[in-house]
Amino acid sequence: MAQFFDLHPDNPQPRLVERAAEIFRNGGVVIYPTDTCYALGCHIGDKTAMERIRRIRRLDDKHNFTLVCRDLSDIATYARIDNQDYRLLKSLTPGPYTFVYQATKQVPRRLLHPKRKAIGIRVPDTPICRALLGALDEPILSTTLILPEDTDPLTDPFEMRETLGHCVDLIIDGGFCGTEPTTVVDMTGATPEILRAGMGPVEALGL
Repeated sequence: MAQFFDLHPDNPQPRLVERAAEIFRNGGVVIYPTDTCYALGCHIGDKTAMERIRRIRRLDDKHNFTLVCRDLSDIATYARIDNQDYRLLKSLTPGPYTFVYQATKQVPRRLLHPKRKAIGIRVPDTPICRALLGALDEPILSTTLILPEDTDPLTDPFEMRETLGHCVDLIIDGGFCGTEPTTVVDMTGATPEILRAGMGPVEALGL
């Protein structure tokens, strides 16, 4: 049965944050809150944990995972960005956006889009995510917590424990999250392209 941590949404307890980071490092699958929805996450380098997430959500090998990053320096490690893009990212991160970029060699090949060699990157605006990413000192491989038979993400941590407590290692209760996902922006072409309109205002992209 999964462990269950109740983290304060504004001042997450350092002891629990470090314990959560250790579960990530040891191959755990973790449910955690972001600034949009709850997500399923694991260590970026753990193939077995990633496959467990695929089974929970019944995802095929074409599903694009997201790297949840701490800041712009993390993004630059894993995505190929130019100076113009950097200014846009600086104005919109942290925030409810996922940006799809050509990946650098630091991204494991199994995470890449099979044709475009691209990866989704985001920096959530929430103290719990910042604390977790700071303790890990590397991104979290992540996907939205939507069960196969549902159209909206789960929002109640106690329902998550009842439904998924047997197949994840940790559930982090950080309070209510919404059901609206991030706005996804493809940055691999000559001009940005909206792939999905979500919580992040499209107008802020200047498109």
